[in-house]
Amino acid sequence: MPSDIKMTLKTAREIKKLSQEDAARLIGVSVDTLSNYERGKTFPDVVTLKRIEKVYGVSYNQLIFLT
Repeated sequence: MPSDIKMTLKTAREIKKLSQEDAARLIGVSVDTLSNYERGKTFPDVVTLKRIEKVYGVSYNQLIFLT
């Protein structure tokens, strides 16, 4: 994916065709935690963010975190 494209966590997950349940399992967080990340209620720590980058195939710079 081009590195200049910006997307939300939910969009990045949907591009990979992952359900919240599958994505949460691959990232190593609960579904509730992932849902909170996607809605901007909480934000992942650096270790979790690195796992998100790997699972979704995106870099931090491509992600938009909504508040």
